[in-house]
Amino acid sequence: MPRTALTREEVLEAATALVKQHGPASLTMRKLAAELGTAVTSIYWHVGNRESLLDALVERTVEEMGAITPRGRTPADRVVSVARTLRRELRARPHLIAMVHERGLTERMFLPAQQALVHEVHAAGLRGARAAEAVRAVQFQVVGFLLVERNRERAPVQSPGEGDLWSAVTAEHDPALARALARPADPEKLFTTSVRALVSALLTPDSSPD
Repeated sequence: MPRTALTREEVLEAATALVKQHGPASLTMRKLAAELGTAVTSIYWHVGNRESLLDALVERTVEEMGAITPRGRTPADRVVSVARTLRRELRARPHLIAMVHERGLTERMFLPAQQALVHEVHAAGLRGARAAEAVRAVQFQVVGFLLVERNRERAPVQSPGEGDLWSAVTAEHDPALARALARPADPEKLFTTSVRALVSALLTPDSSPD
């Protein structure tokens, strides 16, 4: 028997889960109704047609991506925390982010994170073009790293792999380096290391004229 009580938020939650798992092509009103144990007409009543539902999911995603809170004792720590959270949130919803991009709302989606970064680079003493450069450098680092991650995850199994390619000889007679490069990378650790190095350089006072 179909459910009699249903909220718009429950519809959006179920639709979000379907898109996250299988992509937007999998989202049909009939499948969504089955997931919720309700009639298709009830779905239409709460969210309109499928295009209206997709628009609502995009808006919801944009709002969720705006809820990034910087954490840490110093501006540098807080910038790194924004970058780590942004990467994590983007990784958690690739299909939804693609929908945001297709609807031309990517810049709007990134605005809250950029504003958080602006606040922190101002706290570090940067202004004007240098502050803008720092904000964009951090954003590009996050997005670029994420694209490399996804490319590696989707790549076919490599033969030979990294473990077969690195030896003391190929590592310029540095066995410890060879062993480290032969092991799979830790993306979280690598991202944190790289973004910390970037932020440290960006926030270092520069005495040279603009």
